Amino acid sequence: MNGQLVHHRAEDQGAPAVKPAEGKPEKIRCDACPVTCFIAEGRTGACDRYANEGGALVRLDPLTILENRADAGEGTGELVPFLEREWDGDILPGQESFITAVGAGTTYPDYKPAPFIVSSQVEGVDMVTVVTEGIFSYCGAKVKIDTDRHLGSECAAVRAEGEVIGHVTTSEYGSQMLSLGGVNHLTGGSKKEGRVTCATLLELCNGGAVDLTIDGGAELTVKAGAAPIVNGAREERMRVGCGSATVGMFAAQWKGLVDEVVVVDDHITGVMSEHQAGKVIGWAPTGIKINGRRSTPGRYFQVAEPGTGWGGTDLTNPLDILGAFNPKQAWPGLSLLMVSTTGEHAAYFELDDSLTPVEKPIPARLQPSVARIEENCEPAMTSVLFMAGAGGSLRSGVTENPVGLTRSVQKALTYVSCGGAPVYVWPGGGITLMADVTRMPLNAFGYVPTPALVAPIEFTMRAEDYRALGGHMDYVIPLADAVKGASGRQNDHILKGRRSVTPGARNPWPARPGNYPWKKTAQ
Repeated sequence: MNGQLVHHRAEDQGAPAVKPAEGKPEKIRCDACPVTCFIAEGRTGACDRYANEGGALVRLDPLTILENRADAGEGTGELVPFLEREWDGDILPGQESFITAVGAGTTYPDYKPAPFIVSSQVEGVDMVTVVTEGIFSYCGAKVKIDTDRHLGSECAAVRAEGEVIGHVTTSEYGSQMLSLGGVNHLTGGSKKEGRVTCATLLELCNGGAVDLTIDGGAELTVKAGAAPIVNGAREERMRVGCGSATVGMFAAQWKGLVDEVVVVDDHITGVMSEHQAGKVIGWAPTGIKINGRRSTPGRYFQVAEPGTGWGGTDLTNPLDILGAFNPKQAWPGLSLLMVSTTGEHAAYFELDDSLTPVEKPIPARLQPSVARIEENCEPAMTSVLFMAGAGGSLRSGVTENPVGLTRSVQKALTYVSCGGAPVYVWPGGGITLMADVTRMPLNAFGYVPTPALVAPIEFTMRAEDYRALGGHMDYVIPLADAVKGASGRQNDHILKGRRSVTPGARNPWPARPGNYPWKKTAQ
């Protein structure tokens, strides 16, 4: 796994200022995070984000600017140095440019305004965007893994490099959820637990693959936007529905082709002749018996233990869930199709004279229906949502009255984005948000060795709303100046360069008036 935390010499991490030995260059102090490294000439801090270049503190990652231009870079963009040459005017800043917080620097130790507070005019409206990289100790990732297979029991520990970094949460419709990170794993356990948790989150949020193991469950390799790998096998499909839903969806297509259908599912196994869908369209009773807990007609729970076999059960032989057929209703030659909710597993049987199922090749008449189940399964994917609380001290970088920002966000007067990507803000107190990492620029995340993740966050609002919430109006600079590399007088570091990237195709433009209720009211 890439993204390992880098350990520097102890004297570089939070050590008191010391006079350098004779003949050695003087170190500079970086206060961009609580570690407060003393950095020697030509060296970087413990985070690898800041360096001492000629006695100046330099932010190494390029400032990322969204550009609505066809020739802007996709994903990473080209680095254009600020330090090595003058501005050549190759970007025409305006309402089609948006400064993200990726590479902007932080507000830490939170007494000063955010690194960039920029003004622009969009559709005739004066707007302000406040840009900062947040240091998030209260953060984690919610991971959705599309699979029918049992990955682990709820609350089971999820490990990376042997350390517990999260746990399994609920099973959702065709997916299983993991909760990774959080302040208790970052700060509440051993030093190694915090370091591994931070490194795993960093790699995952920056689009890398991570290896995970679940206590009593599966071994996983997951990467945002990619198919999960479960126990070494790439997952191809998420299920078409639960067993009951699959019976309903395909009841009419199977009518007249087979006498009975059982859709095997770890959660709700469906039986056609008993299910309401089957009864309504005239399926006859077959005398079948399912070894499970009957919920409602044709719907059974707990037919087997969860596992990585048929329909997310531990079954390798689907007949294990059947009891003896009722001789008053079953008959020799009765045909039976058993299929899983992804179509990955399917088998065909006919009853012999003793009413015992005998497996036979799946007839050609039924093969299209199994293929149809597979066709209707969406590709399996791993989704990663970054989750963090921005209700803490970084708000003081936006306003002298931090609760004013919180209220403005809650009223939707302030639009919150992460690297230009939209976020979901939870109801209730604070500013607790979630963002899809695949909609953010590549490598948008960093870390500090406290440990904590560093993530971009931007607040955009009308200039009049910014003034009303007590914003740092004296620190506002024009967007055009910021794009050229100018920074506010509150900054104590220099930007290495910038990169221009196109916004994600699914992302709304962060500064568009359509993001705000006042625009909708005006319309």
